[in-house]
Amino acid sequence: MKKPVALALISVAILLGGCVTAPQTPIELSQDKLSANSGRVGVAMTALPKIDTHLPGASCLLCYATAAAANASLTTHAQTLPYEDLPKLKDDMVDMLRKKGTDAVVISEPIDLEKTPSNANEGPNISRKDFAPLKTKYKIDKLLLIDITSLGFLRTYSAYIPTSDPKAMLIGTGSLVNLKSNTYEWYMPVNVTKSADKNWDEPPQFPGLTNAYFQVLELGKDSYMKPFRN
Repeated sequence: MKKPVALALISVAILLGGCVTAPQTPIELSQDKLSANSGRVGVAMTALPKIDTHLPGASCLLCYATAAAANASLTTHAQTLPYEDLPKLKDDMVDMLRKKGTDAVVISEPIDLEKTPSNANEGPNISRKDFAPLKTKYKIDKLLLIDITSLGFLRTYSAYIPTSDPKAMLIGTGSLVNLKSNTYEWYMPVNVTKSADKNWDEPPQFPGLTNAYFQVLELGKDSYMKPFRN
């Protein structure tokens, strides 16, 4: 490789590396952030994702096509599964907060993070989205946001080769944002997976994995609610 080309590639790599944003680290919930005097809390959810089969590691187009074909019957089954009472999670959290003395309300419409503007301010524990307009819109002081990003089944691959059996999974984050400062007062990644108790490969109904899926729904809801029970 010629020296100018090599230097140019190195420069691009450095610039791209500099653009990588560090992920938000978890923040434990302090109960004084939800006291009777800490302000009104709006509890919201993003739109629930499609229940599907996810195949990380099957990275090339042909690899993914091969993996998708091998798991086609599981994907078809996944897309018939219900959310059960997962959409009511925000209502359950509001009920729990009110019992603790917190002024809490349900925000009925889903929060669309893609349409939420970016925050011009940057720094530790500052939300990358500008949620401040919600303060006036919903007459709230804080936003408790449940963001579930992936739901269904997970099977890892290395190119064409599966490296695990499928597992039921629920992935997302929970956060409490002070709308005055757009800073996190609580932030928690949620990653719940569950294997089938016995044989998973029982198409077309996949009873073992289906049972694991419903257990993951319960475990996921409990993961979101547990910090607020203390």
